[in-house]
Amino acid sequence: MEEPEYTKASPAHDAGTMAHLLALSDSLREPVMRAIVRALAFSPGSRGLDAGCGIGSHTLLLAEAVAPGGHVIGLDRSPALLARAGETARRSSMSGQVLFQEGDLTQLPFPDGSFDWLWSVDCASFIPVPPVTLLGELSRVVKPGGTVAIIVWSSQQLLPGYPILEARLNATSLGIAPFFPGQNPERHFMRALEWLREAGLQETTARTFVGEAHAPLTDELRESLASLIDMRWGQPQAELTPEDRAEFERVCLPNSPAFILNVPGYYAFFTYSLFRGRVPGRAGP
Repeated sequence: MEEPEYTKASPAHDAGTMAHLLALSDSLREPVMRAIVRALAFSPGSRGLDAGCGIGSHTLLLAEAVAPGGHVIGLDRSPALLARAGETARRSSMSGQVLFQEGDLTQLPFPDGSFDWLWSVDCASFIPVPPVTLLGELSRVVKPGGTVAIIVWSSQQLLPGYPILEARLNATSLGIAPFFPGQNPERHFMRALEWLREAGLQETTARTFVGEAHAPLTDELRESLASLIDMRWGQPQAELTPEDRAEFERVCLPNSPAFILNVPGYYAFFTYSLFRGRVPGRAGP
C-alpha cells in the first residue's frame, strides 16, 4: 500500500533550494535580528565582520546599523550563497557598504585587529573544532576593545496543543542538533559564556530575544514556519515510537489535513541567545 502523500520525504536540498530556505528563515527572523543589532549598538562608521554570512541578509542589517560611513564584510565558505548575497546587495541601498568574500572561519583571511566588531549567527556551535579555539581565531581579527557577538538559536515552541510530541521531537538527534548524545556538556552552545571567557574575552554577557508568529498567517509566513518545522525535526524514524511518528506525520507535514499551521488560533515563538564579550584593551564600539 502506498504511503499517504503527506508522509513522503522531500529531496535533498541543492544550493538554490538552500538559498531559498535561508531567505524564508531570514524573513521570519528579521525582527529578532534587528532587535539584537539594536542591543549591540555598533558605532556608526565602524567596520565589522559577519562571519558565516550565508545569503547576506544580516550583513545588510548590520550595514544599516553602522551607516553612514561604516563597512561590513560578509564571509562564508559557500560560493553559491555568496553569489546570492551579492545579487541581493546590488539591489540594496547598502551596496556600497558591504563586501562579500569566500573564506573559512577557522582560518580567517584577515590580519589581526582588522575589525571593530564581529558578528556570527548559528555558526560557532556547528563547526567541528573546539569552540574556544574557534573563538580565539574570531577574536584575533577584532581590535582591542572590540566586540565579539555570537548568536545562536536556543529554543522554540512551534506545536501549540502538542507539548508531549514537541518535547519528544526536541529530544531526537535532529532536535538537539548540533549537539549530540554523548557529547561533552562543555560543547553545548548554551555554554558559550564559558567559551568566551576561556578564549580571553572580557565583560562577557548573555541575553535572549524572542520572535513570535501567530494567525492569521500570510503565505510567506506560513511557508517560513513550515520550512522551520522541517528544519528542526525533519522526518525522524527510529527515535520515535510508531504512535509518536504517526502523530508527527499527522501534525507536522504540510499536506496533512491536520497540519498544525491550519489551527485558526495558531501561535508560536522561538528564541535566539546573544553571547558577547570584549577583546582585551581599551573600550571599543
